[in-house]
Parts: sequence; structure tokens; C-alpha cells
Amino acid sequence: MNRCLVLQSEVQSFIEKCMVATGAKPSHAKSLADVLVEGDCRGHYSHGLNRMDMYVKDIQTGICSKDGEPIIEKESVATALVNGENVLGPVVGNFCMDLAIKKAKDVGIGWVVAKGSNHYGIAGYYAMQALKQDMIGMSYTNTSPLVVPTRARDVELHHRSGDTIPEGWGCDSHGKPSTDPGKVLSGGGLLPIGGCEATGGYKGFGLGMMVEVFCGILAGSHYSKHIRTWKVTDSVANLGQCFVAINPENFAPGFKDRMSDLLTLHRDLEPAEPGTPVMVPGDPERINIKRCKELGGLSYHINVINHMNKVAKTLGVTPELPVNRPLA
Repeated sequence: MNRCLVLQSEVQSFIEKCMVATGAKPSHAKSLADVLVEGDCRGHYSHGLNRMDMYVKDIQTGICSKDGEPIIEKESVATALVNGENVLGPVVGNFCMDLAIKKAKDVGIGWVVAKGSNHYGIAGYYAMQALKQDMIGMSYTNTSPLVVPTRARDVELHHRSGDTIPEGWGCDSHGKPSTDPGKVLSGGGLLPIGGCEATGGYKGFGLGMMVEVFCGILAGSHYSKHIRTWKVTDSVANLGQCFVAINPENFAPGFKDRMSDLLTLHRDLEPAEPGTPVMVPGDPERINIKRCKELGGLSYHINVINHMNKVAKTLGVTPELPVNRPLA
């Protein structure tokens, strides 16, 4: 058996219990569980349950604060600088996106940056909060220096599952492309979007630089090589993050109609491979959400479940995640 089915409610409760057992506030534990479960529902398994042990370690070591709340240090009608006070990233993310949305409702746009934050799960979780308010949402974060001068943490998931990674994802410690996730994680690094220079990797590098400016440089947090090494919790992360909400009502009328037409134009393009339709951003996630509903839960590799159950045992958390629903 390689994969098993776990109910969404079981995963949600499991994560919350584990985080509370480490000393996190119940409300903070729920914020984290919400975003991790959403990541798995949308098919981004590298940023869901698979990531829980990292948050547990951050709280246990005291590197991430289990108390406190984000605070606003500076703001205007459309902008704000937030100090995350080193609490769990999703708590900071929710605070900042709520603030950005409020400002966008008032003046058309809200641009909020945060320092003193931590890993916050999938960025799209926060952008979608604006979408629920009929607004455009954007969210960015910087992270540990993993790219060889964006963050495809699927490498770790492949390593835990014992699988190789596709060519173009990473390189070894000598800068040579490698499909071995172990070599990438042990002294190697990730390649920018696009891969090497010959295949357009410089464009991905440029996008990465833009994100760093929006996050670390604007917010005054750690940035680039000044951020701690990935998965080494010997110092505060102090990540920089950026949250943007834009109200289309402040621009040309008919936004929704044009947006719908744009998506339809692309979806209706003739596919290169028959039976493989052209998709727009968000379509793969919607397909995975539908599949989860059909299955009645979330599909996990058994290695991930076993690893997280071991973490739960060390915390004295019960019940463990079930492994009695095998999937083909």
C-alpha cells in the first residue's frame, strides 16, 4: 500500500491537537491547520500535512513564538507595515490579508508588508481571501536561500517518498543538475523557474528578485542569504511577506465579464494533446478538490502518515491518523 485515505476533519483535528500540544494557542493552531489542510485539498501536498513537523519544531525550540499577535507599526490609507511578532506564519498572513482587504474596500487597494513572520503555507490561501470579497488578491513571501542564483519544496516530499525529481528542479553541491532529491537537499540547491540560463531560468531569477524586494526589502525583514538555512531552527526566521488586495470596482466597469471571457478564450484553445484540455491557473486545484470530494477525503503517501504519527507520539497526541483506508 502506497497511499491511504484520511478524512479532512481528521487531518484538521490532528494538526490542531499536535500544535496545541507543543504550546501553541488554540486559535493559532487552527489558523495553521486551516491553511495546511487547504494546501492538501488543492493538491499542494508539499505545503500541507507534510510540513507540520517543521512548525512543531519551531514552537518546541522556542524559535517561533507561541504567544502574541501581529501589530501595525506604520500605515496609511492604502498601505501598512506589520510586525508579525514572530508568531506562526498563517496568523500573520490572515492578519495582513484582512487589513489589505479592508483598505481595498475603502480606497481601492491595500498593500501590506510584514516582517517578523514565519513560513505561512501556500501563498494562494491568502490571495483567495480577497477573491471571496470579489477582489484581486496577491501574496508573496521570501524564504531560506535555496535557489542557486523558487521554492519547489516538492523536493522534500519526493525525498520522503523515495522518488526521484524531474530534471530542471535542482542541482547538486557542485552545481550540476540532479534528479536525486537527497543531493539537492544536501548541499545542492533549487534552480529558478525555467531551469538553467539556456532554458530561460534568468526570467525565474528575475521574478524571485521582485518577490524579495516586495517582501524582505520593503518590510525590513531578513532577506537573501541573511535568512536562516532551510530546516535549521537555530535562529529566528524573520521572514518578509507581502499581501495585496485590489478592488476592481475602482477601475473600468465590466471586470468580471472580461475576466470570464479571458479564461474561456484560453480554456477553449485546441490542446496539443487530445484529451488533455488547456487549463488556466486554478483549474488543476479545482480538479484535485473535486477528486477529494469524490474520494471522501485526502489521499496521502503512507510514508507521510507514518512520519506524522511518530511526531504525534512524541507529543502524546491521540488518536493517530488512520492507515486503514488504503487507496490503489
